[in-house]
Amino acid sequence: MLPNAFAGQARKPSDHELTAALGAARAIWDQLVGDLVREHGVDVQEWNSYSTRAGWSLRLKHKDRNIVYLTPSQGCFMASFALSDKAVKAARQSRLPARVIEIIDEAKRYAEGTAVRIDVKSARDITVVKKLAAIKLAS
Repeated sequence: MLPNAFAGQARKPSDHELTAALGAARAIWDQLVGDLVREHGVDVQEWNSYSTRAGWSLRLKHKDRNIVYLTPSQGCFMASFALSDKAVKAARQSRLPARVIEIIDEAKRYAEGTAVRIDVKSARDITVVKKLAAIKLAS
């Protein structure tokens, strides 16, 4: 799991701090957020931290439903999903790469769903995140 770039910070990151942490990955972050807004109706973006030690994540929602959490790291970021059993089944039957199916199969299950975490290090990785978002929204 990638370390949170804003662990230990009591307040949400500024736009400048986010850019400094992500570096070149800021363009990928912005593209992903924009695509999720346009293609999947994400209408809420809110920074969230459950503890100073854990750091900050951007929660993307459709209406009142959490879709994905984006956690900034240094030069990259992580996309985290809580997938229902129905979404996990749909993901396994989809055309996701084998490495992603393996991540899903090995993920921990919680009351909220199966915790699937995808490291986003290149523009190629956002295709997977968008597919998982579509699967989550359809389930």
